[in-house]
Amino acid sequence: MAKRIKLTRRFPAAMTEDGYRRLKKFAAEAGLDEGEALSFLFENLTSVINHDTLGQRLALFKADLAAQKR
Repeated sequence: MAKRIKLTRRFPAAMTEDGYRRLKKFAAEAGLDEGEALSFLFENLTSVINHDTLGQRLALFKADLAAQKR
């Protein structure tokens, strides 16, 4: 029997416009709403990320955030 999915947590999240657009596109392509899509991504994070580029992408994102805060 399939596991029953119950969305129990809600939290305010700030997202970039590009990130939100990509989330909406992914959710629509997958036939999910945004909350379900986020749950899927985080529950399966290790299998959906590219470990070879994660560090580099994270460093670039953090640098952009720091530059915007100045």
